[in-house]
Amino acid sequence: QVQLVESGGGWVQAGGSLRVSCAASGRTFSTNGVAWVRQAPGKQREFVAAISWSGGTTYYADSMTGRFTISRDNAANTVYLQMNSLNPEDTAAYYCAAGRGPPPQFGPYDYWGQGTQVTVSS
Repeated sequence: QVQLVESGGGWVQAGGSLRVSCAASGRTFSTNGVAWVRQAPGKQREFVAAISWSGGTTYYADSMTGRFTISRDNAANTVYLQMNSLNPEDTAAYYCAAGRGPPPQFGPYDYWGQGTQVTVSS
């Protein structure tokens, strides 16, 4: 089993920045990578970014490239998502998810966190 706990969400004005974290525990070595997935009210889940546990390979959804940065601290078993130039369309619950699938997204995801809310006001 793998446990994922997100933190760091909150409220920010448009144009601002926020960093969310995903602390992993358990059998993380059984997965290949971690992704951030978001879901806005009334919308489907949307892939944001993914990173491998080993090698640091990263992958972004086109709309996030240049604004968001995914990184990891293997010693702390934590994955981060730095979000810059936020706009109201980025408002969503942000989930981290771990999967055994192939790169670049490592899905389908076997484990999910509880999510952290990010709200961007105009």
